[in-house]
Amino acid sequence: MFMTNFLQAASSLHIGIIAIAASVAAFAAAFGISKIGAAAMEGIARQPEAANDIRMSMIIASALIEGAALFAIVVCFLAL
Repeated sequence: MFMTNFLQAASSLHIGIIAIAASVAAFAAAFGISKIGAAAMEGIARQPEAANDIRMSMIIASALIEGAALFAIVVCFLAL
């Protein structure tokens, strides 16, 4: 009886930890993309003639961050 209750509690804790890990991955990706966007806008404001190069670099970096975040979230869901 005690062992069954213990295993149920451990399973609930496991699901909670995975949910926290997935939310941290999403938050970290959003924070990283916002920092890239802010730096890109500042760079474009300082040097408008380089706007196309800065924009392309920003899109590539954002895509890489988003891919890493998606990978982290998929790993969290596979751990379930």
